[in-house]
Amino acid sequence: MTPTFDDAGAPAAATLSIDDLVDRARALVATGERRLLGIAGTPGAGKSTVSDALLGALGDEAILVGMDGFHLANEELERLGRRGRKGAPDTFDVEGYIALLDRIRAGRTVYAPRFDRSLEESIGSAVLVPAEVPLVITEGNYLLHDAFGWDAVASRLDEIWFLDVEAAERRERLVARRLSHDHPHDEAVAWVRDVDEANAAVVERGRHRAHLVITVSDAPAGGLGHHEGASS
Repeated sequence: MTPTFDDAGAPAAATLSIDDLVDRARALVATGERRLLGIAGTPGAGKSTVSDALLGALGDEAILVGMDGFHLANEELERLGRRGRKGAPDTFDVEGYIALLDRIRAGRTVYAPRFDRSLEESIGSAVLVPAEVPLVITEGNYLLHDAFGWDAVASRLDEIWFLDVEAAERRERLVARRLSHDHPHDEAVAWVRDVDEANAAVVERGRHRAHLVITVSDAPAGGLGHHEGASS
């Protein structure tokens, strides 16, 4: 799939429904071979909402492996002096994530980590990826990033979709999400302003590398599913 651009040379966003995206995912499954689909976007773009919709439609033909499972542990972030920037590109085990993608591409049965928001930590070997599942979906902020080793991710994926959302809506979603996890309102607003927005600016720089930039026409109100982790 070749990216499309507008008259100014910027990546053009295609307005598609959830059903349209399910159809595109089914086309990947129909090849009969193991395929990897990346869903990228800024924090609060709705990556887990789209992922959940695809999983619900495809059933046993798809499974999700989140990038957020490769967050460095809080203890390690404290040691590095990066705890306050958790979710930035350099706060992940990028090489571990790439190694897992390689094992998945090879068609092996593997176990992947999962980020647990209630713990604010990753749990290793929490997601079984059977060899016979044809489509593995991976979602996260930095699938299209070009620093700290992230530039090696795109070559492991058959398609990468970038989800486009208005900044104001994104911020509302992020504050609501933190409030839903019992963060005080002032702390939630401050985290979104000081951490999520800084990460969003980094993520946006990679959108031109996506195969498809998407505005989802019928995303549910609130736009967020349960899979999204600290930086999604």
